[in-house]
Amino acid sequence: MGLVELDLNLTDEQKAMRDLVRKFGAEVMRPAAIQLDKLADPEDVIAKDSVLWEVHRTFRKLGLHRLGYPEEMGGIPSDAMTTCLVFEEMGYAAADLAISLQCLTFPFFFAQLSPDPEIQGWVRQYLEDTEGTKTVGCWAITEPDHGSDWLLYDGANVTDPQCGGSVRAVKDGKYYVINGQKSAWVSNGTIATHAALFLSVDSSTGQAGGAVAVVPLDLPGISRGKPLNKLGQRALNQGEIFFDNVRIPESMMIISGPDLYGMTIDRVLGSANAGMGVTFAGVARAAFDEALKYAQERVQGGKPIFEHQNIQLKLFKMFTMVEAARSFARRVQAYNGATGAPLLQYSTASKVLSTETAFQVASEAIQIFGGYGLSKDYYIEKIFRDARAAMIEDGVNETLALAGAARLGNPA
Repeated sequence: MGLVELDLNLTDEQKAMRDLVRKFGAEVMRPAAIQLDKLADPEDVIAKDSVLWEVHRTFRKLGLHRLGYPEEMGGIPSDAMTTCLVFEEMGYAAADLAISLQCLTFPFFFAQLSPDPEIQGWVRQYLEDTEGTKTVGCWAITEPDHGSDWLLYDGANVTDPQCGGSVRAVKDGKYYVINGQKSAWVSNGTIATHAALFLSVDSSTGQAGGAVAVVPLDLPGISRGKPLNKLGQRALNQGEIFFDNVRIPESMMIISGPDLYGMTIDRVLGSANAGMGVTFAGVARAAFDEALKYAQERVQGGKPIFEHQNIQLKLFKMFTMVEAARSFARRVQAYNGATGAPLLQYSTASKVLSTETAFQVASEAIQIFGGYGLSKDYYIEKIFRDARAAMIEDGVNETLALAGAARLGNPA
């Protein structure tokens, strides 16, 4: 509404994809997010008759889950700018559903790396699943006693046994036996069929003993907790996953060894934070648009409040903040896509800037709405709560800043 597309070199294909996701966001995602947000019990969010599954089905029938996968596997190749446009529009529509849909792909991305035909088959099954019931992915990394500290892989405590993962896999012939618990913050945790499972294979070497497995979540010994009841992002299912002597073949262990694991976690966290940066630039844009629209409609003192200078000053500051975050997020995503090697300091800076911008702009928007900004009848109240959650998820912003700061002396 209030912002212009400043990237003038968008191709017709990129514009078409942006417009497709924008329509999906306006007609499907946002109405569903509003409906799901009002449900008091998070169990109802994931019920069989929930509108959540209509969102998943529509997302897949549009082919959006296939973006970024090779054509020979049934995917749709995607460039960095297309990813930016897709994530930004999804964030603009509904932050919680955007994150849920983005997490779908995690285990299948890793499954591509396996030489095992069965595991490769899971990727094809995911790409062919237009109903969204057979292949729902989650990123199972956070634990009750390990969260943002995963970001400090190259810090002084990497090899400290006390800093290693709590979910552990012990080799048993051609199998691994997994025990431990992933915390209640696993996105899609109680609805996922497969997990990209970050675990420890050598607890004596701390985080350096980490590994990544792709695990079907219907194996014996796996159980789930209840869906988490949260302040914001209520349409995003999150919950615990428990592993009790779960046996997996060694072929499911995709990433292992300190060098390979270190590179993997660096790139995964860099990519995830850059994605959050783009997504929440979209959330910030949504908050600004809600405030601008209201200011043009709300009359005080005989004229729309947009004509009052104090409101104009607020809106212009919000506009500047949003465009700064949006521009930086796109640049970082473009760099990551072009190089294939995300720079963690830039990716974390993008996430921190965009999420804090979204929260600050949403807060100012509520001030413009006045008392109505506190009412659940207006979408800005939900944006505010969703943006607050974003400053914690995928790494607490203060820890992200420390991780990024440690890289400033080594920018390459």
